[in-house]
Amino acid sequence: MTQQLKKQQYLPAFPEAEHTMEKIYLLAGDLGGTKTNLALYSAIDGVLDVVREKTYVSREYENITDMFVNFLSESRDTPVQRICIGVAGPVFNGMVQLTNLSRELSTAEIRQATGVELVALINDLEATAYGLATLSPEHITTLHRGEGSRNGNMAIIAPGTGLGMAGLYWDGQFHHPFASEGGHSDFAARNDVDIKLLKYLQEKYEIASWERVISGPGIYDIYVFLRDVLGYEESSALREAILKGDKSAVISKSALMGDNGITKKTMELFVRYLARVSADLALKYKSTGGIFLGGGIPPKIAPLLETGEFYNHYIQGDRMAELLSGVPIHIVNNDKAALWGAAYYAQLLK
Repeated sequence: MTQQLKKQQYLPAFPEAEHTMEKIYLLAGDLGGTKTNLALYSAIDGVLDVVREKTYVSREYENITDMFVNFLSESRDTPVQRICIGVAGPVFNGMVQLTNLSRELSTAEIRQATGVELVALINDLEATAYGLATLSPEHITTLHRGEGSRNGNMAIIAPGTGLGMAGLYWDGQFHHPFASEGGHSDFAARNDVDIKLLKYLQEKYEIASWERVISGPGIYDIYVFLRDVLGYEESSALREAILKGDKSAVISKSALMGDNGITKKTMELFVRYLARVSADLALKYKSTGGIFLGGGIPPKIAPLLETGEFYNHYIQGDRMAELLSGVPIHIVNNDKAALWGAAYYAQLLK
């Protein structure tokens, strides 16, 4: 699969790697708390081509570098010159404590394990930001057109196993992605239900962050709160399905299928909280260039985001409602955006 790095009107403009007709090979990775996607790319004159890719279960590897060695061992005849891995956690001096894996990883370890010298670790949402440069129009669903300009800062919010955030600073010509750990900032309550949920989460976790409600595990926590605290009924069939399957997926699918009970209310709250934190991000970063909803969840619940309820909650920005109304809002429909972004970044390494 070849993907030309074309700029669309609503996507960021990034500084590009120096074009060369010499083909190079890159290992890119998207290392998450649940799964890790790895891919071998070839790159030549601004074009990335996937040679091979594979998905691993992250928790099955006590030593993360074993994944990379395993993957590269299946491509012994391909000389890999650069590696970039997007990781769920803050990166400091080439080291990361993986937030949802309780593992550490460093560029030095990767160099030693693989023998590749040009290695980078970047935050997974920073990688997703770079991945925007590789998207095609079909990978974007626009919820709100706003003023329709890519000028200005942008921001990404991505709920999945956790809650990732990143910004893209606009210098007047190019966008420059930067990482954020805003998903771990405090959950903000607005009404009585929110306050009760806040107290419930504080009793369970002590610190109630946005990630506790806007994530896969967060969906289930909202569900349990509605059942155990507010008294919403849970059918035996739903209980059994949740016990056997992916909890958040079962709940969201039930709501999408038209349930009018506990799963509908769960997803109504989830959508409202996602809208509120998106507005917060737009205001904090002055993201007049756009807000992108990435991660694993938004594409799967797109019908719930397209009803108008998301935007109705998003626009409640008090005296800044006019600023918010001008911000374009998009869903990223490519779950490999972070992987492509890591490959894009690998081209920039020197």
